[in-house]
Amino acid sequence: MGTVVMYNVVSVDGFVADEHDQPGPLFDWYTNGDVPLDESGEMTVSRTSYDYTRPYWDQIGATIVGRHVFDLTDGWGGKPPGGVDHVVVVTHRPAPQGWDPEAPYYFVGGVEEAMARAQKLAGDRVVEVAAGDVGGQLLAAGLVDEVRMDVVPVVFGSGKRFFGSVHAQHLLEDPDVVIQGERVLHLRYRVRR
Repeated sequence: MGTVVMYNVVSVDGFVADEHDQPGPLFDWYTNGDVPLDESGEMTVSRTSYDYTRPYWDQIGATIVGRHVFDLTDGWGGKPPGGVDHVVVVTHRPAPQGWDPEAPYYFVGGVEEAMARAQKLAGDRVVEVAAGDVGGQLLAAGLVDEVRMDVVPVVFGSGKRFFGSVHAQHLLEDPDVVIQGERVLHLRYRVRR
């Protein structure tokens, strides 16, 4: 099985979006450089951020998201983001009416089922878990191996929390990656077992 990584871009005070689900300036670093991050050329980052982010993205075999994120993004139009092969959506509702059954999306009822499906789909590649409520549930269930965050220098004050509604203490190891990009700090922590 591959490594399970909880990931998102986050404000310095721990939010992945404001109270209206808007990321505000959190994604500005995706367009403040001159190195294309993907084939679209729409995201251009600094060389430092590219050298950290692109190899990580290339390792991802499946991503787990909640239905809320799926709905906000309209399922990325049926094409998983960043070149990911598969998306597993945690939801108690069926796929949207008219959803392309050939799209590499899987709708499951709980986080444990989502993890089992994602690990099967990813094989020995990384399973990425979107931070927020679903990520927090998987962390609380002991199913996350590492936490990656791209910290942007902005304070939201309130909004959607990186760790969702986690109310218990979870220890992480010291960061084993700390990379300063332009308007972003890339961090990686292993989850202490």
